[in-house]
Parts: sequence; structure tokens; C-alpha cells
Amino acid sequence: MQARRPYGESMKKIALNGLLISLALVLSYVESLFPTSLIIPIPGIKLGLANIVTMFALFYLGFVSALTVSVLRCVLAALLFGGFSSLMFSLSGALLALIVMQVLKHGHNKLFSLLGISMGGAAAHNTGQIIMASLMMRNTAIYAYLPVLLIAGIVMGFLTAVVAQNLFYLVDKTHVVNRLG
Repeated sequence: MQARRPYGESMKKIALNGLLISLALVLSYVESLFPTSLIIPIPGIKLGLANIVTMFALFYLGFVSALTVSVLRCVLAALLFGGFSSLMFSLSGALLALIVMQVLKHGHNKLFSLLGISMGGAAAHNTGQIIMASLMMRNTAIYAYLPVLLIAGIVMGFLTAVVAQNLFYLVDKTHVVNRLG
């Protein structure tokens, strides 16, 4: 039988998940304000700032929290800024990215660094979106665009991992998560 967690501990985790969902949503909105297409003239390229929050949840709170943050961020962003198609694209990318990052996390510090996990997640995110586009358009020609998105995604995954590494370093140094949970 599984030991029950103290009531206060589960409430702290719920509150932390709520904060992470809010932060991921704000980062998604801020990211939409940056004209990435002016810097990188490739349609569909994003920085992936919300992925930093997802990786934080995955590494510090576990898969269920990361799944909750990802799904609710996608749903809320679609309700506030997009629509049904944006929900389908973001959810397909986010879920495949999270699954890949969870699998790669099992090899963390042995086979994969945080950089590799983030880059794998970014590549999976783009792959999930291309699969969804193919299904929605009922056309496989869209797969020709996948190599371009994979290269861009790996670069963006590297950049978000650098930010995440610094964040993780500060979190570990200050023991802030230990004090919250």
C-alpha cells in the first residue's frame, strides 16, 4: 500500500503546478510577441520558452506534473490566443516532446545531458506538429518540411536548454524546491 502524503505537501504541489502553468502561459504569450520570422525567416519557428517550464516540472516534480503543465498550458493558450487548430498543433507537439523527454531522462547524466534531452524534446515537438498537420490536411507532402523544422528545433532546443541549465543550477544551489515541497 502506498503511503499517504501529508495534506499540506499535496496542496503545495498543486499550488506550484498552478504557478508553473501560469508561467508557461505567460512565456507562450511573450514568445508570440517576438517577431521570430524577422530573425529566422522560416514559418513555424518558435523559441520554445514554455519548454523550460515543462522541463523544470519534469525534473523536479515528475512526469504527472509536467503532463499537467503541458496540457493545461496548451488548452489555456488555445482558448486565449488561438483556436481549435492551434490546440491540436500545440498539444500534439507538447505531448510527443514530453514523452520523448521522459524516455531520454532515464539516461540523464549517463547517456544524455540536459542539452540532449531538450534538443530531443524540441525535435519531437516539431515531429508531432508535422504529423498533426499531415492528418488535418490529409496530405503527406508536408513531411518534406520536417528536416527544416528539425534543424531549427534542435537549435532552439539547445538555446532553451542553456537557459534551463542555469535555472536548474540556481534551483539546486538555493534548494528552493526542497523548501516548497
